[in-house]
Amino acid sequence: MKLLCEQAENALKVAKEKALQLGVAVGIAVVDSRGDLLCCVRMDGARWYTADIARSKAFASSTWGKTSGELRELADHPVTRSVTALANDKITPAQGAVPIIKDSVILGAIGTSGADSESDEIISQSGVDTIV
Repeated sequence: MKLLCEQAENALKVAKEKALQLGVAVGIAVVDSRGDLLCCVRMDGARWYTADIARSKAFASSTWGKTSGELRELADHPVTRSVTALANDKITPAQGAVPIIKDSVILGAIGTSGADSESDEIISQSGVDTIV
């Protein structure tokens, strides 16, 4: 089982609609189980770095199968720091990403950046809900 491009694009569309509903301009990224980018958007008005941070949050969530907010507690753990270093600092254990888990299999994750952390996670969750 793997995450298909069409599923990722649909989830991204739903997440973007949620961001518009909340009145925020964000970057949203969908990655597969390896953390490889499937699709991404930086909404009009979102800061230049939001798409990259959204991807790195999603990468973290996909790697560990946890919301990136749950990973904050592990951020200073030696294993987490080592994996982050191995990934060339492309992992951000900060709230705003949600793993896509179906039938106990990690398919990927959706990450959002640009709003407050709680809103980022709500936006990501809305996209995940379309898949699982």
